[in-house]
Amino acid sequence: MSSLALYESMSTLSAAMVEAARANDWDRLVKLEREMAASRDGILRAAGASQEPLGAAEAARKAELIAAMLENDVEIRQHVEPWLTSVRKLLSGTARDRAVRAAYGAFGP
Repeated sequence: MSSLALYESMSTLSAAMVEAARANDWDRLVKLEREMAASRDGILRAAGASQEPLGAAEAARKAELIAAMLENDVEIRQHVEPWLTSVRKLLSGTARDRAVRAAYGAFGP
């Protein structure tokens, strides 16, 4: 697969990640992120192999795809950050509860 085709694939995955983030479908988002990482690894492998340089039109398309993925990343983060903040609060509260129970010898739920 050419590097440009890999960028096209990553752009499609990135758009799907936005949809998953909008829907708060965290399991799907994680799955898509793994697929994105595999595509990224493919690009890195392709960069290590000798390939023909991209023409002007292909280079412009690659730049468009990268810009779109960066925009998608911003939106994904807008959806994920509040969720992560709430998870952090939940986890820190749980850890604090355990510390209090341990300090005062209270065991149980």
